[in-house]
Amino acid sequence: MASRTLPPPHLRLDLCSPRLPPLRSPGCRRRRRRGRLLSALSSPSPSPSSASRSQSVSTAPLERGVGPGPATSREQPRGGGDPALAAELARLSALRARLRGARSLADKLRALDAETRVVEFFGEGSNGGVLGALEPREVFLLKCLVAAGQEHVLGAELDWDGRGHEHHHHHNGGSDGRSALRQALSSLAALVGKWSSEGVVEGVAESGESELLRRLLKFLGDIDVFYDCIGGIIGYQIMALELLSASKDHKHRPSKHKSIDFHVPSGLNLLEDTEYASQAALWGIEGLPELGEIYPIGGAGDRLGLVDSDTGESLPAALLPYCGRSLLEGLIRDLQAREFLHFKIFGKQCITPVAIMTSSVKDNHEHITAICERLEWFGRGRENFRLFEQPLVPVVNAKDGKWLTSGALFPVGKPGGHGAIWKLACDRGIFQWLYQNGRKGATVRQVSNVVAATDLTLMALAGIGLRHDKKLGFASCERRPGATEGVNVLIEKENQDGQWAYGITCIEYTEFEKYGIPEPTVTNGSLQANYPANTNILYVDLQAAEEVGSRKNASCLPGMVLNLKKAVSYLDHLGFECSAAGGRLECTMQNIADNFMNTYNYRCSKGIESELDTFIVYNERKKVTSSAKRKLKSEDKSLHQTPEGSLLDIMRNAYDLLSSCNVKVPKVKDNCEYLRSGPPFLIFLHPALGPFWDITRQKFVGGSVSQGSELQIEVAEFLWQDVELDGSLIVLADNIMGSTNKNNTGEQIMHYGARCGRCKLQSVKIVNKGINWSSANNVYWKHDVERSESVKIILHENAEFEAKDVVLKGNHIFEVPTGHRMRIVQDGPEFVAKLDPISKEMMDSGTWYWKYAVDGAHVKLEMVEL
Repeated sequence: MASRTLPPPHLRLDLCSPRLPPLRSPGCRRRRRRGRLLSALSSPSPSPSSASRSQSVSTAPLERGVGPGPATSREQPRGGGDPALAAELARLSALRARLRGARSLADKLRALDAETRVVEFFGEGSNGGVLGALEPREVFLLKCLVAAGQEHVLGAELDWDGRGHEHHHHHNGGSDGRSALRQALSSLAALVGKWSSEGVVEGVAESGESELLRRLLKFLGDIDVFYDCIGGIIGYQIMALELLSASKDHKHRPSKHKSIDFHVPSGLNLLEDTEYASQAALWGIEGLPELGEIYPIGGAGDRLGLVDSDTGESLPAALLPYCGRSLLEGLIRDLQAREFLHFKIFGKQCITPVAIMTSSVKDNHEHITAICERLEWFGRGRENFRLFEQPLVPVVNAKDGKWLTSGALFPVGKPGGHGAIWKLACDRGIFQWLYQNGRKGATVRQVSNVVAATDLTLMALAGIGLRHDKKLGFASCERRPGATEGVNVLIEKENQDGQWAYGITCIEYTEFEKYGIPEPTVTNGSLQANYPANTNILYVDLQAAEEVGSRKNASCLPGMVLNLKKAVSYLDHLGFECSAAGGRLECTMQNIADNFMNTYNYRCSKGIESELDTFIVYNERKKVTSSAKRKLKSEDKSLHQTPEGSLLDIMRNAYDLLSSCNVKVPKVKDNCEYLRSGPPFLIFLHPALGPFWDITRQKFVGGSVSQGSELQIEVAEFLWQDVELDGSLIVLADNIMGSTNKNNTGEQIMHYGARCGRCKLQSVKIVNKGINWSSANNVYWKHDVERSESVKIILHENAEFEAKDVVLKGNHIFEVPTGHRMRIVQDGPEFVAKLDPISKEMMDSGTWYWKYAVDGAHVKLEMVEL
């Protein structure tokens, strides 16, 4: 392996982000219209990780991924070459040490009152007077804000040049500064006075200013609580200034390691070791009662440009209408398919608890809650969901570390990255809730990745994690050249004490240049020839994650960075969108891996991966990751990360699957072909038909799907045998995997396998005009198309449909009522439909069903006819 010196680790720390509500002013309704005043960045940009690329590194002079731990009075804060910044860091670090040493809130207030900034802003003995109407905790928060050098948020040191740009007069004790401070203090006095007087009169509407003050205090309180591990508001500012300093002077702390190497990690290749892959996936399905599901879906998804067509309101990514349903519904549908498979194999009902991290950006939390309520919690029961809201964090100006504002009392807040999830889950009792539901591990996936549950990938990952008591697992694949995605690496560190540390972790794409991560070379047939892509599909051991998330230092917030590479967009005090160079503390959930290193007294040889607490599994890319993250623009030549591109990957998967069932299907050509003429077909198969392809192959045997055809199957108990489709065939069932019944609290709860719809098609030829492919109104990725003709089969509740040795030409709708079976038979040149009631004793089981049985590492299906 080539040797290279480890480059400096720029802005990396080992931290994470908080959960703050969007601050908005009722007085800003004009400029808000119906949307949030706070616009968010697109989904939290990933941030760096713990190890990086160098294939053999001699003495590393710099520390890569460990952020500063909790500061103490003995710490030497960094300030780079800027004396003013160094002095400010020293002042804040000393203050943080005094606050940590304080035993009570009163002691903390006394420590703050000793700060010159606080005295000059609030005056001597400021706990009474103007602030007398506030609770001591609220006074503490406002004084922390001022002590952190952010008095302009309260209206001080702030004016506008008419173009929406803020100008801050730096506090220097001059007459202008004192005047600005007096003005701010006067405004605050009036505001607090107004709040206290209005607060005691029942029924008096709160003014816009007093609501702003309440929201500001909530914002500050959330920062102080979430960042308690690094010193609250003061700690947040210290961390931001240290990272800002590092970005300017490129100086870094000495490393604790003699050397750091990075290697391509080895792991189970699901394409090559198919027997073990099947066995691992079965372990995952068997272990489903020990698994929870975690979705970080608090991102804004700005690049999708999703808006409410009625109101014009910006909407979060989870609401994207994709293939006929929102992205969130797609996640639950995939999960239910796995639960259905568990039921069919083991005969036991299993409802997985789902923890969802939301945010307040674009009313994300309210929208997610509304979807769940509208769909009656997906037939799973409200008690099987926990929604916990990610905090927003202050955005700092890249020039001087001042918080950006949208006006007085209105700091700009953005989500602080999905790495907030571990500490937040601890703070909100999510781990305890999962333990109470008997869970040991969890699968984690993001809402925009629409192929993550394809075939074996997710369950093989979970199966290995559960079976071998691993702490963290990554599902990975080959990298796409030029893609903005991180990589997984095996890190090897030699510590100063001679110990060797190993682990599989992630490096974000923003760090590639720094660590010499090369672009992938042209594929040479091996998935693992280059560093593989990080996909953020994870298995995590709950106790291991909780141990990290509950720590009282910076390590509970993994992969912390201050990302200054993109301008920050926000609304100014007049409601106009503007941007500034700045960033906020962000962290990444996958970099919790940095906490799971294994140490040895000796340097290990190749193959150490099997012994580590971290692991990785590989599959081909289109079965692991394909995301709908950005809107396709007219000038785009690439479909990467667009809904159109991910749809084509779903179609490619359908081609691979049905081709392996001896069903002839047209090949999906290059993405460029889509831009010219759309997809060659549309095939949407409900995941409960598998979800393992080994199972689906036993339900589809022979036949063909012609160019330009459409096939949608929304029923699990299904047989396709020698069916020739030229046109559109749509099979819809009310009870795809089972039926719902009310529980003792009146909620509709899914019961798998009960009163399912059923459909058998054998030696059937279907010919119709199908989709009108020339229609300009077709949106294929939404599955919103115009049809000239189709065959549509609609199964109500436990209805059944059978067609055998028949030709169906033209437009037909077969709607089968509850408790009946419809059979289509040929009668000369035409066909006839026979409708019979299902006997009472077969109402639940049906007249036939698939019996699932485990045979070695595989699941064998047998059709049982009653």
